[in-house]
Amino acid sequence: MSFRTTTKRILIVATLLSALTLTGLFAAACGEEEPSTTSTTAAPQTTTTAAQTTTTAAPTTSSTEPPLSASLSGAGATFPEPLYVEWIGEFQSLHPKVTINYQGIGSGGGIEQFSKLTVDFGASDAPMKDEEIAAAEAASGAKVLHIPTVFGAVTLAYNLPGVTELKLDPDTLAGIFLGEITKWNDAKLTALNPGVTLPDQPIQVVHRSDSSGTTSIFTGYLTKVNKTWAEKVGKGKEVPWPVGVGGQGNDGVAAVVKQQAGSIGYVELSYALEAGLSVAALRNQAGNFVTPSLASTSAAAQGAQFPEDLRFSVADSPNPEAYPICGATWILVYDQMKDPAKAAALKAFLTWALTEGTPIAEELGYAPLPEDLRAKALAKVEQISAK
Repeated sequence: MSFRTTTKRILIVATLLSALTLTGLFAAACGEEEPSTTSTTAAPQTTTTAAQTTTTAAPTTSSTEPPLSASLSGAGATFPEPLYVEWIGEFQSLHPKVTINYQGIGSGGGIEQFSKLTVDFGASDAPMKDEEIAAAEAASGAKVLHIPTVFGAVTLAYNLPGVTELKLDPDTLAGIFLGEITKWNDAKLTALNPGVTLPDQPIQVVHRSDSSGTTSIFTGYLTKVNKTWAEKVGKGKEVPWPVGVGGQGNDGVAAVVKQQAGSIGYVELSYALEAGLSVAALRNQAGNFVTPSLASTSAAAQGAQFPEDLRFSVADSPNPEAYPICGATWILVYDQMKDPAKAAALKAFLTWALTEGTPIAEELGYAPLPEDLRAKALAKVEQISAK
């Protein structure tokens, strides 16, 4: 982890401790901890407008209770990986006898590892399908729980030297990724961007090469807004891409876009910020061109309906202030674990993340859960126990 990230974490912890002391919640924060991991360094958040949230204090741990002690493993989505790295580090500093190793291998890989019981928890930006849940529950003898952690924006990061602002609408975006719009100075693009000099240059599409929840969010949006895309490609963690080159993980796509002029790809917001990439404004359902930010991501979750199993989508929100390609990311757990120590540690970590971890999420550009959804997620966490 870089010195910059370490320093940022220290500042975050200092700020949290000051705030918690003033509000009388310091005792609650002392009951949690965060482990080390080998994941990517989290990107800085440059958005200055943040949605206002209320942080619920984590349960206080009695001084007579033994300290948490367990080694946990998890794997899955790269979409929230920068945040999970920070959460894990902070939690382990509070609970030195807990270690958590998280590997960002993509949502598809995370679901596979979770279903095979080779990790203690999975992570995915796409909810598990009914058949995936049935197979996992048959193998584990326990119930699968979907615990949403944050919302994030899937940005359209591009590399066009000299072009700092770009507007797209659903049809031009679909046309680019279908291979129907092949030049940056295509008439459809220039019509959306008056006053912007778009180059006579081929468009290089960059997509994910692995099974990806970020891909599921992106293709789910395109399937909803463009009939041709729905008929020819469809949605999923993996799709038959008509054009483009692949990158492994969000960081891989960001790296390809950064290296190749004329390229465009889809990545979670923090990866675009970390790579210093420009991101397009996308016309939303209300007709407004909106750039991805903490505020526009939070707006996408406002007014959404959340079913009992907490599997949902917020793509193409009708909110006039919402960025249209947003999604939640989930931690996947079983309601019954074989090891009581692991169950206690995982339960404590998730409770801490959903409460005390909120400021860290906002710092990195992830939108915290609305209060009604946070309450439902915490209720799911309470179901975790040992067999």
